[in-house]
Amino acid sequence: MPEPLLVAALGDIHGRFHRVETWLDALEQARGRPVGMVLAVGDVEAFRRADDHRRKAAKRTMPAEFAEYADGIRRVKRPLYFIGGNNEDFEALHDFQDGGELAPGVTYLGRSGSRELCGLRVAYLSGIHAPRFIEQPLRRPITQDLMKQAGYFRAAEVERVMPLRDMDLMLVHEWPRGIVQRAREENPTPPRPLPSYWIGNPVTRRLVDTVLPRWMLCGHSHKAFAVTLEGVGRPATRIACLDQASRPEESVFWLEYEGRTAVRAGWGVTGQVAWALDQRWDMASLPVPSVEPEGGDATVTAPV
Repeated sequence: MPEPLLVAALGDIHGRFHRVETWLDALEQARGRPVGMVLAVGDVEAFRRADDHRRKAAKRTMPAEFAEYADGIRRVKRPLYFIGGNNEDFEALHDFQDGGELAPGVTYLGRSGSRELCGLRVAYLSGIHAPRFIEQPLRRPITQDLMKQAGYFRAAEVERVMPLRDMDLMLVHEWPRGIVQRAREENPTPPRPLPSYWIGNPVTRRLVDTVLPRWMLCGHSHKAFAVTLEGVGRPATRIACLDQASRPEESVFWLEYEGRTAVRAGWGVTGQVAWALDQRWDMASLPVPSVEPEGGDATVTAPV
């Protein structure tokens, strides 16, 4: 029998490519197997030129690390696939709406659709919801306003994903609306404070309720979160929301697959299992939160 496939997911990288490579090294050592692929849930900020990063990145104080990968000075050790968030190099990504390789081993999946990756069926939707722009055409981002608008998904992109079925994973940037309320209903005294109810959008919620992926991975709100959507006649969708990449404990999430079945999952790089097949996935599955901030790069509580 082949060994399980180890899939790593990353929260909003915001240009911090060097540190996440180090974290993935540690995860491989802890689990005793290589990471087969890495999935990033948006706000990657893969600016090809250092000057673009310094001028346009949301986290401008971070080093312009992706330029080294784009120039071939460094190379990722594992294939990295990412969706767009609302902070990206939209000028470059506009010519890759159906996806493309931005550097060796670094692939933008595109604005929406599905791929088979390492034998898994992966659906994805880039961007966040802005009701004013969802019906407007996507224009080349040649001004600051158009760059901001490029971070909003459009109706046609959502409709491209709606017919998909039998998906092992779905990647979105913004949370689906209502999952915080679901967590509150399940546990009126949750093990940690819950985020605000306003987090998430109804379009992504309609998407997950229609496609019914087995797992959904989210970013954007810079908080770790775990909940299961299920009901009578509805198969379970387990949702993992990831923190931004300031510390690995809640911004790195991993799944181990046997075939197309997820059999184990965990947070961070210690290799400790937080969930196994047939166990409940909810807020109790989260790691104990760290209380000591990282100097100069503490996790924020609101999306950028």
